[in-house]
Amino acid sequence: MFNFLKGVVGGSGGGQKDLPYNIGDPYPSAWSSWSHFRGTSKDDGSPVSIFSLSGSNPQDGRLAAGRNGVKRLRTVRHPNILSFLYSTEVETVDGSGTKVTIYIVTEPAMPLYEKIKELSLEGTQRDEYYAWGLHQIAKAVSFLNNDCKLVHGNVCLESVVVTQTLDWKLHAFDVLSEYDGTSGTATGPMLPYEWLVGSQYKSVELAKSNWVAIRKSPPWAIDSWGLGCLIYEIFSGMKLGKTEELRNTASIPKSLLPDYQRLLSSTPSRRLNASKLIENSEYFQNKLVDTIHFMEILSLKDSVEKDTFFRKLPNLTEQLPRQIVLKKLFPLLTSALEYGSATAPALTALLKIGSWLSAEEYTLKVLPTIIKLFASNDRAIRVALLQHIDQYGESLSAQAVDEQVYPHVATGFVDTSSILRELTLKSMLIMAPKLSQRNLSGSLLKYLSKLQVDEEPAIRTNTTILLGNIASYLNDGTRKRVLINAFTVRALRDTFSPARGAGVMALCATSSYYDTTEIATRILPNIVVLTIDPDSDVRSKVFQAVDQFMQILKQSNEKSNAGDTAHAGSLGLSSMPGNAGLLEWAMSSLTLKGKPLDQAPIAASNSVRPVTTTTAASSETPSMAAVRVSSSSDFADAPAPPSPTLTDGWGEIENGVHEEQYSDKDGWDDIKPLEEPKPSSALANIQAAQKRPVSQPKPQAATSLRSKSTVKAVATKDEDDDLWGSIAVPTPKIASKSLKVKTSGAVEDDDPWAAIAAPPPTTKAKPLSAGRGRGTKAAAPKLGAQRINRTSSSGMQ
Repeated sequence: MFNFLKGVVGGSGGGQKDLPYNIGDPYPSAWSSWSHFRGTSKDDGSPVSIFSLSGSNPQDGRLAAGRNGVKRLRTVRHPNILSFLYSTEVETVDGSGTKVTIYIVTEPAMPLYEKIKELSLEGTQRDEYYAWGLHQIAKAVSFLNNDCKLVHGNVCLESVVVTQTLDWKLHAFDVLSEYDGTSGTATGPMLPYEWLVGSQYKSVELAKSNWVAIRKSPPWAIDSWGLGCLIYEIFSGMKLGKTEELRNTASIPKSLLPDYQRLLSSTPSRRLNASKLIENSEYFQNKLVDTIHFMEILSLKDSVEKDTFFRKLPNLTEQLPRQIVLKKLFPLLTSALEYGSATAPALTALLKIGSWLSAEEYTLKVLPTIIKLFASNDRAIRVALLQHIDQYGESLSAQAVDEQVYPHVATGFVDTSSILRELTLKSMLIMAPKLSQRNLSGSLLKYLSKLQVDEEPAIRTNTTILLGNIASYLNDGTRKRVLINAFTVRALRDTFSPARGAGVMALCATSSYYDTTEIATRILPNIVVLTIDPDSDVRSKVFQAVDQFMQILKQSNEKSNAGDTAHAGSLGLSSMPGNAGLLEWAMSSLTLKGKPLDQAPIAASNSVRPVTTTTAASSETPSMAAVRVSSSSDFADAPAPPSPTLTDGWGEIENGVHEEQYSDKDGWDDIKPLEEPKPSSALANIQAAQKRPVSQPKPQAATSLRSKSTVKAVATKDEDDDLWGSIAVPTPKIASKSLKVKTSGAVEDDDPWAAIAAPPPTTKAKPLSAGRGRGTKAAAPKLGAQRINRTSSSGMQ
């Protein structure tokens, strides 16, 4: 009962249960009487190392030395000295008496001897790693001897541990004491606990307890001898048995042998200082030591040195020990990138090293750094991220892309650098499948509408290609409003021939999303006129497209005749050959200095993404006026598209589109397409007459129709800010008031394609398609098509 009360009053009756750490499995070896355990924190489960020393007598000399070691380890801090976390002294009571245990908790580490066996390095890689480790221990010893005037007294294999980053660190401070060489009259031992040191590790003067000679020696004399013992043990692969074994130098590298002999000089005053060992030894001059040293002082280097270093690093990592690169260099590299001290080429090395990791480690160690880098203001970093997105993009989660990555990437759409705009555009091929409909239909498509009138032809072309590739991720309503208008009104009328070819390919790749009415009245009329395009590549693509769409119409007709009306409105793309794969990017002319933009090739016509979904027949019948195209001469003579800085595009877009506030609704499903007022009876008669046009009773309305249907062909700079408002179906003057209210109120503010969406006609499609050709008679009434011919003719003059 008395012993129990004594334990409770002493506050240590719980033993290990009072520790805020869990003690795990022990390591096979530890210094002196200490035991070394693996451990974890009870708070967060983080790994630690736990050292324990027990004694039955509270006045035991080993316990006193242990308390000295705890005090010294707590107060001495250095990058190459084991980091102290926690310590306690516990008394436990059992039947035979009281047991005192000292616990020291440090950063997780492993005995050096065990780590050497685990790594099993050989040859040059082994020597490079040993050189790095000895370099670290020499720095720790130099710090104690020269800066702190302390003597460790027991530098050997057992006093060195290895951390998780494979750094060597010094510990076992039980014998550590102040150097009192200035006291010439002192006769007592300078190291009170030197009796703990094994005789094989003692220098000549320490073995004889010649304290007078020790005090006359330099502060590093004893620890330099210990460094010599450590060098012998790591290269021989065994612990030192007796002092005489130090004379066996067969295993010592030749470049290190002179310094090894000076460390073990029989005269204390002639022993090599650890600081001189670091500075002068040829052995420490190797790729691994130089690389890690450069990374550790990276902030002191200038930008030219950094750039040169990081460009060489990917190849250098192949020559270094793989484990050292992963556990030491990689953390230094990620830290340098996150805190801005590394340059853009460092990202290449990061991704290369990351490819050696498992999928789980890649997610934990590489992706967080990449996500943080997207917020960087360094343009070179942003370019490097987008250039290598194919290496890590698939590993990013949809939530991370939508919430953390895309908002930063989207700023590249409006960047002044054309290279960055193009890379941002191409990155969407990987990011789009991970975006929510809010960002996809609400934000991304508005940026694309701007890029489709970009000043760079390659960007305009690739925008069309991207839109064709991501069409499958759009909802049905968005596809109805966007695709045909973007591909026909914009792409097919572009002055850059690869852009026109891209528009034809995009229409073919997305053919499963169009019903037969749209194909007959909006798509075929727009692509047929390109059969006389000046560019032969465009013409070949057009003929393939015409064949494909005609085949769809023929199959629809056959099913309709067979009574299968359920599928008469739409056909899946799977029924058409040659639609496998992605639409390929047009060659970027932005990075080809000295080469004309017009020579950029277009992707093959059969390289399109397979689409498996189909859409039902639409009840919406587009108007002819909304899809008028220019004659062949228009493409050669038409001016360049307007500057992307204007407020134009697939609808009204605010200048600060990247800061727009979205509505609560997801996507644009709630936006109704633009409606056209019922045409006059005279106009209806004209449409029904097909090839025999009739004069309209209201010439003013017809004049307005002619003037607005040709705005896109001439592309004057005096246009209104809304590009698509000028090509959309014009409003007859008799009903202009109601249309204006409808357009500005519910559509144009939210839907960038509402202004060009084709309104439903009041007549059947068949007679309209018959009158789509260019004017065959000079005396034909003034319809949109004839108006374009006059414009084309004047342009030819």
